[in-house]
Amino acid sequence: MLIFKCKAKGFTLTKNEGSALTDRQLEILGVLFEMSEQASVFTIRKKQIDLANRLSLTRQALNIHLRKLRDAGLIRTGRGFIDLTEDALKALGVETAEAFVFLKIHPPKRESVYEKIRGLPALDIYRVTGEIDLVALVPQAQLDRFLEEVSGIDGVISTSSHIVISSIKRPRKNL
Repeated sequence: MLIFKCKAKGFTLTKNEGSALTDRQLEILGVLFEMSEQASVFTIRKKQIDLANRLSLTRQALNIHLRKLRDAGLIRTGRGFIDLTEDALKALGVETAEAFVFLKIHPPKRESVYEKIRGLPALDIYRVTGEIDLVALVPQAQLDRFLEEVSGIDGVISTSSHIVISSIKRPRKNL
């Protein structure tokens, strides 16, 4: 049974056999994921009334569902934000691995390409030397969207994507 289709992030949500979540709760998780931005977690920064309107719920009904999702460990809430937990991503069937995207850029168009790429869903984007010009670190869940948008940027000559299968050593923060 189809619960929710997210074109922007490229997934279809179906209810897993034996899931304790209601169809509405899975739909809420799907919409939260669709509207989220990833930092180290998927976060939504919208007012509850806006989310309730999107789901055709009252704010009070949404609040009841959010409380149940929070109690189940699927979301974290705070003033002005909702975070999806790893358990929520698993319930949605969303991969959380990261991908490296190598980009070769036409030299005269570098600055305009850089400006456009800054607005895409990437965790980090590095300018590098060698055979390629940029390396983007992209959440696997947003890889299709990233590649689709990059393919439409004039000046991008080629891309090569590599999904992380395991980490041998965790990188240090704030290098």
